[in-house]
Amino acid sequence: MLIAFFVSLFVFMFLSVPIAISLGLSTIIGVMMHATLPLEIIPQRIFVALNSFPLMAIPFFILAGNIMSAGSMSKRLVNVATSLVGHFTGGLAMVSILATMFFASISGSGAATTAAIGSILIPAMIAKGYKIEYAAANQAVAGALGIILPPSIAMILYGVAAEVSIGDLFIAGVFPGLLITFSLLVSALFIARKNGYVGDDKADFPTIAKAFKEAILAILMPLIVLGGIYSGYFTPTEASVIAVVYSLVVSMFIYRDLSIAELGQVFKKSAVNSSVIMLVIGLAGAFGFFIGINGVPDMIYDAMSGFITNKYLFLIMVNILLLLIGMFLEGGAAILIFVPLLLGPAINLGIDPIHFGMIMVCNLAIGLVTPPVGIDLFVVAKLTNVGIMRIARFAIPLILILIVDILIITFVPALSTWLPSLIK
Repeated sequence: MLIAFFVSLFVFMFLSVPIAISLGLSTIIGVMMHATLPLEIIPQRIFVALNSFPLMAIPFFILAGNIMSAGSMSKRLVNVATSLVGHFTGGLAMVSILATMFFASISGSGAATTAAIGSILIPAMIAKGYKIEYAAANQAVAGALGIILPPSIAMILYGVAAEVSIGDLFIAGVFPGLLITFSLLVSALFIARKNGYVGDDKADFPTIAKAFKEAILAILMPLIVLGGIYSGYFTPTEASVIAVVYSLVVSMFIYRDLSIAELGQVFKKSAVNSSVIMLVIGLAGAFGFFIGINGVPDMIYDAMSGFITNKYLFLIMVNILLLLIGMFLEGGAAILIFVPLLLGPAINLGIDPIHFGMIMVCNLAIGLVTPPVGIDLFVVAKLTNVGIMRIARFAIPLILILIVDILIITFVPALSTWLPSLIK
């Protein structure tokens, strides 16, 4: 039964059946072959998986990010980044990374962050003489910050699947996100020196002050979200609603760059994106129930315990596994499938679930820029009309830098756990 269950899942995915449908069909096959489970258990478990208050944060954070993308907030954040680092060698590449970091702290999505900033900065980099493949690769890799920095949709999914505090996960992502941002900025400097990519004139203090003044309302949003959560004024789910209200008020009534007609398209786009994610979550819930009731996590732990004798060997194996999984599975689906399988053995080996969550999220962030299903690669390929594999070749050095960062995050747990423990 279990062999048929897993084989059918991989067959469906190999045939390019959408991941949600693959999960649902394989679960149906498994339940039909089970001696006692009725098919009615599947819609029941889908309902149970979706009947979660924290999950309500996902559509609201998606909506908030789309509202800000439709308005001028992304442009204002680009202006701030340009005023700060635009004069360095490789300044525009650095601006792309820094602006992405700012926007990632708003959107919670890698693809949305890549699209919002890439649509502005990739053409600017090309006009400045950057190779089109490098401009696209730089933006795609920086877009991985969208699911590492809070508020991250991937962290919400992990928090629900692992039953840990989403607020703690949000704050745990701050230092890993800053580490990755810094390493990408350094890489941009060295690549620019090698290729002769020069910066613009250095901005004077009035110019910097003006850029911050125009973008201050956008910069304040992540501070309001995280500050409200950790001051106890609202939960992460309530914070997502506040983010929507805040972004609407700022975009429509203060900046006045979002019309009622455009808002309708924003709501439509957000509804479609949210429904796709929720479908995956519901069917992954049924999938997780089936593997749980059949003792698959225990089987995996028993198998691992025979040759994995310490947590460091386990973490190395998990990193390799997640890097491979990220190449073929969308990050949210991978979290929902593999958290039930891997979290139990991790906890038994003494690994903090918050730390383990950051390891998972950071590894799967690399999956956003690795073929064949790297979502960020598809986004920048559409923006530049350049083939995915051409962009991927230029992304390889940047991906190697991310892998080094992940090893640091893996073997220095304090990067993920110190800040949450300090705030408690």
